[in-house]
Amino acid sequence: MLLETLDTARDLGRLNEIAGVLLRHGFGDAVRRLGLADRLQRAGHVLNWEHAADLARIEPPVQVRLAMEELGPTFVKLGQVLAGRADLFGPEWIAEFEKLHSHVPALPLDALRPQLLEDLGAEPEAVFARFEIEPLAAASIAQVHRAALADGTEVIVKIRRPGIETTIESDLRLLARLAAMADAQMPALRPYRPQQLVRELARSLKRELDLAAECHNAERMAKNLAALPDIVIPRVHWAYTKKRINVQDFIVGVAGSDLARLDAEGFDRTLLAKRGAHAVLKMIVEDGFFHADPHPGNVFYLPVNRVAFIDFGMVGRLSERRREELLQLLLGLVERQPQAVADVLMDWTGDDHGLNLSLMETEIEAFVDQYHDTPLASLSLGGMLGDVTAILREHHLALPSDLALLIKAFISLEGMGRGLDPNFHMASEALPLLRQVVRARYQPKVMARRGWQTIRRALAVAEQLPHDMSKLLRTARRGRLNVGLELIHLKRVGDQIDRAANRMAVALVIAALIIGSSIVMTVSGGPTLFGLPAFGFLGFCAAVVGGIWLLRSIWRSNRADRDDDV
Repeated sequence: MLLETLDTARDLGRLNEIAGVLLRHGFGDAVRRLGLADRLQRAGHVLNWEHAADLARIEPPVQVRLAMEELGPTFVKLGQVLAGRADLFGPEWIAEFEKLHSHVPALPLDALRPQLLEDLGAEPEAVFARFEIEPLAAASIAQVHRAALADGTEVIVKIRRPGIETTIESDLRLLARLAAMADAQMPALRPYRPQQLVRELARSLKRELDLAAECHNAERMAKNLAALPDIVIPRVHWAYTKKRINVQDFIVGVAGSDLARLDAEGFDRTLLAKRGAHAVLKMIVEDGFFHADPHPGNVFYLPVNRVAFIDFGMVGRLSERRREELLQLLLGLVERQPQAVADVLMDWTGDDHGLNLSLMETEIEAFVDQYHDTPLASLSLGGMLGDVTAILREHHLALPSDLALLIKAFISLEGMGRGLDPNFHMASEALPLLRQVVRARYQPKVMARRGWQTIRRALAVAEQLPHDMSKLLRTARRGRLNVGLELIHLKRVGDQIDRAANRMAVALVIAALIIGSSIVMTVSGGPTLFGLPAFGFLGFCAAVVGGIWLLRSIWRSNRADRDDDV
């Protein structure tokens, strides 16, 4: 409790700032319902409510996006995470969250020098043959400067913003508390799983704060794509790379968003779309390690129709089991096999509490079946995945975060491919690779290896079985064997029987009071009240009170049952 109090005191200034921003953007009701106003005012902070309704005419998604931009890097990153959760938010929200990829003002070099001196051991002008003072780009976590090494190699120097780690840690503590409060006090937000989203954000931010980890991701990606000579990943210069700084080759090419320049310089846009799509599909389907944010800002096109990917701070990972499930899903979509799609989605969502499974399966089968006679070249794989997540959203089901990231990457990839070539069809590009991977998984050598692994696991379980049985029997002999059964419906029946027994007991007591009081009334002598024998009168009063309580209890129970039926 003391530690939590200290953290709250330390974060109080930031909490006041967050509440002020929310008020300015029209979220005064949320501030009140979360109890932020009371906490801050008890701490002596004064909140200005006068302008809370100034932005009431702006749509809620825009209000949220503007508030996130003003609150800084943690909340910008939260918006970027939410941009990949089409299973939780509708298209109008996703469109606003995607705008949070915009740049932020850069810091002057003088503000970075103390940190650079610690990480490089000298001033940047002394370490590099050339170091440009003006930044090339700036984002919420880091900014990029162009430089040159002593051997003339052109590089970029990515520098983390000073002090940002402390701000982010404070924001994450506050977000964790706010998410818990929202779960408890705002039931309408529960389908959005606020606590799960905050945990996902924390994991993503901690990875992105480590700029050396980004370089490890880049090298792993380069190794995986070594068989594709037309794909370029920037080389890392480890002599200068630390947690707060990294140095990579400078990519000279055409930015992914500059399509007019591609035409002017004679690039083959159709070939670029195919090569980029093949690379990302290989990352996802074969390697299980993929660039999770392949938007045009992270892609460059190089001479001879090569494609370069940059910025590996946000990557996705898929286990072998997930990749097999993904293959089943994609093949089911492309080959129009509705039952295969329904089976995978039901496994992915997992939580079927309160869900009409047959209704959801019927909706998925109807959705996939509508593409039965559609030519492969006319299918939009990204659009189909978007529609599938919309079905999940309607049923208040959320995908695991790695799968939500994967679907976002697919949708971004297809959008970028269509931007390069209006006739680009992800389904046509994906199907050959999907079938190739499926064939590879069922080669005799691969099946023999999987079979041997299964046998080894089974043997390990069999080897451990006597020990486990012996332990179980010893526990049983000592009388310490506990069997837990969670039978919700039986518990409800038991509760009803318990209430009925209590009412029966009260009814018997009331009947006894009435009979006893009647007998007492016939006996003369003893104390009186209002001219009646006192004990008989009090007995009748107690019987009346008990009868009223019993009738009220029965009425409330019947009303609760009717509400449950509704």
